[in-house]
Amino acid sequence: MQVKHRIADRVQAVAGPLAAALGLEIVDVEYRKEGGRWVLRVFIDKADGVGLDDCEALSERLGQELDRQDIIPHAYALEVSSPGIERPLKKPADFLRFTGHEARILTATPFEGRRKFTGRIIAAGEEKVRLLVEGAELEIPYTAIQKANLVFHWQ
Repeated sequence: MQVKHRIADRVQAVAGPLAAALGLEIVDVEYRKEGGRWVLRVFIDKADGVGLDDCEALSERLGQELDRQDIIPHAYALEVSSPGIERPLKKPADFLRFTGHEARILTATPFEGRRKFTGRIIAAGEEKVRLLVEGAELEIPYTAIQKANLVFHWQ
């Protein structure tokens, strides 16, 4: 596993309880080098949406805890934000929460002859999600999913 992935995993483990104490959930953690500097992005959400106060509160607590534990051995920029309207779907609970919404899924290897699927989430279980794709129901195991996110259509 690459160092940047290990750091992201460690940050996720530290951020999870801090976020939960604020009524938030961690959607994703990214750690990457951009333009010569390291950036740590933490995406958060909650049922009624995330506000600036939520981002500030977690940023302050997380920054202090990361400094205390010295998880990241060099300078970095910490960014805490909402996942946006086309938020990623990472775990079964995400798919369940957004049942009825449209999602875009990319599988790691071809599944049913293709890798890209866009459809409405009609059910989500512990091991697979069921989509309505082009009028047909399709069940995709979570283990086959490389990337998934909501789809937003501007009116």
